[in-house]
Amino acid sequence: MMALDPRAFLVSIFEAAVAAADPERTIRSHLPAKPNGRTIVIGAGKGSAQMAAAFEKAWDGPIEGLVVTRYGYAAPCERIEIIEAAHPVPDEAGLTASRRLLDKVSGLTKDDLVVALISGGGSALLPSPAPGLTLADEIAVNEALLASGAPIAAMNTIRKHVSDIKGGRLAAAAWPARVVSLVVSDIPGDDPALVASGPTIPGEGSRADALGFIRAYGMTLPDAVMAHLNSPEADAPGVGDPRLAGNEVHLIASAAVSLEAAAAEAKRQGIEAVILSDSIEGEAREVGSVHAAIAREVATRDRPFQKPMLILSGGETTVTIRAKGGKGGRNSEFLLAFAIGIDGFDGIHALAADTDGIDGSENNAGAFADGTSVARMRAEKIDAKARLAGNDAWTAFDAVGDLFAPGPTGTNVNDLRAILVR
Repeated sequence: MMALDPRAFLVSIFEAAVAAADPERTIRSHLPAKPNGRTIVIGAGKGSAQMAAAFEKAWDGPIEGLVVTRYGYAAPCERIEIIEAAHPVPDEAGLTASRRLLDKVSGLTKDDLVVALISGGGSALLPSPAPGLTLADEIAVNEALLASGAPIAAMNTIRKHVSDIKGGRLAAAAWPARVVSLVVSDIPGDDPALVASGPTIPGEGSRADALGFIRAYGMTLPDAVMAHLNSPEADAPGVGDPRLAGNEVHLIASAAVSLEAAAAEAKRQGIEAVILSDSIEGEAREVGSVHAAIAREVATRDRPFQKPMLILSGGETTVTIRAKGGKGGRNSEFLLAFAIGIDGFDGIHALAADTDGIDGSENNAGAFADGTSVARMRAEKIDAKARLAGNDAWTAFDAVGDLFAPGPTGTNVNDLRAILVR
């Protein structure tokens, strides 16, 4: 153990988790049967361009298509067009992409096949306001959701009811063509209907559920949006909609699979690993404090696990915005609370990062922390607790050179938290 470089070890764990969700590995085993007619590839999400490139390599018949991904996340494709748009707040490029996707699947026949490549981030990348609403309305909804602290399932239930492309509506527009959705899940629990707000997959969440979430999380949405949500016109296609009856859905990558790969890599390097859960939700700072308490217990009492041990968890926490002007995302906020919780403890090292390579709106995936993090911040005149209170974890970790910035990974199976207790 003394020869182990903790940061290099944690990076190797992250890389193993990402590799397990690599579209080149996963798509080939989920190719649909070839149609008698055309094959149209559509997609949306932070991993959709890499999925499109992988599909092109694996498919030996004619294809055409269009996918939308985040700015800077494009991948070279020969037959599938890649469009970039804004995330996490939608923009006009995303609106144009949504319209073009709807056009791409219109006028198809029952002999045609639509392959939908769906990954996390597609909700913001596919703004398509319902009739009577505007892009400004959808942006206002998205900003309110991001600041609310609501879990991703609640956010996407609301999103699909203010859209004319989400909640199975894109698949309904493709009818009578057969739609096969290949999904990389970033949703705790891996419900494919919630990934990217399910543009090709109907879900159980109802309009009444959406209104309930708005009340429960104290959201203030534009009057036009609330009027729409209180109208039956907002209802999304149901699970039993006959237009969607012959469609297929395949989950090709998820947090659970990636965490298992991370654990296997740790064991290969001689470190036992335990997976707490692949679907942890809640306030990032609170989840960070709980993980810190577990790490301290292992470090000082060898319970509930004996050290050396790698503690892994996945899922998607939330950040309630309490102050304006702070920088960061849910992983850096989790980790700053964790760092405060292990301050002064020797032998605890952690990495928290988004598997898509970007945490929040900055260019880092997350950050590293250990028992010296808070002291090193203090030496740079950074008050860790004050930065946490101001949702400014990025600034705290940047000051001590502890940001983790691998760049876009080409996939997205949610957050990875890896804690090494030596």
